[in-house]
Amino acid sequence: MAKRPLADLVTIARRARRNAHAPYSRFRVGAAVLADGEVHAGANVENASYGLTLCAERVAVGAAVASGARRLAAVAVASGTDEPTPPCGACLQTLAEFGGADLPVVLAGKGGRRVETTLGELLPRAFSKRFL
Repeated sequence: MAKRPLADLVTIARRARRNAHAPYSRFRVGAAVLADGEVHAGANVENASYGLTLCAERVAVGAAVASGARRLAAVAVASGTDEPTPPCGACLQTLAEFGGADLPVVLAGKGGRRVETTLGELLPRAFSKRFL
């Protein structure tokens, strides 16, 4: 992986999780993406109108894109669950827009539990521009 170990991304994702705005579900998530050697963090932002809620992964990708990034090198997602929680379908599709099947994804749960996987394992047949 480029310049930063996956453990650093997990630490940043866990730190971002503390800033989550989750007054309704209490399901706090933090994410960190590595793009162009820079790390961009995100936390979920819930809304009373649930459909307007932003997931941590999409917030982190949005921060990377706002900084000019167009290709992700790695992703970490931190939740407070015993079993590390994968991104939802919308987040997986967003990650697929900026990373390939080999994109490293680290899922971090409680007590240091981690799962290292790839985007291709989580979303094996991603929709992409090749279908347009």
